[in-house]
Amino acid sequence: MKGFKEFILRGNVIDLAVAVVIGAAFTGIVNAVVEQVFNPAIGALFNAKTLADALPVAIPTTSGGTATLHFGAVIAAVLQFLLVAVVVYFALIVPINYLKRLSFKKKEEGVVEDVDTPPTELELLGEIRDLLKAQRPAD
Repeated sequence: MKGFKEFILRGNVIDLAVAVVIGAAFTGIVNAVVEQVFNPAIGALFNAKTLADALPVAIPTTSGGTATLHFGAVIAAVLQFLLVAVVVYFALIVPINYLKRLSFKKKEEGVVEDVDTPPTELELLGEIRDLLKAQRPAD
């Protein structure tokens, strides 16, 4: 149970859970925009009510009926994917890359100081060695 508690309380697990919830809510927004704005607008170009209804292709079946392929629905799905990719790129990737460049630039200029950085194990061992040498009587 202790291991599970540590796993759940890690920052990255909580961040991932928040990202999933936000992503699900964001999907609803993108779906609404695509289905209510873009699909009818592009469907109007093809003289259809929505993009999903546009570009139907009827093909005969072996039983004598017809099967209808809706290529407009595929185009709508591709459009939705591209919109999500564009928004994720401009809303997340570009700002994160900008902040990384700023941070790297500040580190190069020496603006960022590591005030609370603990000494490394090697530095501690060096200090212990120096203290032991200072305590040793001179020969």
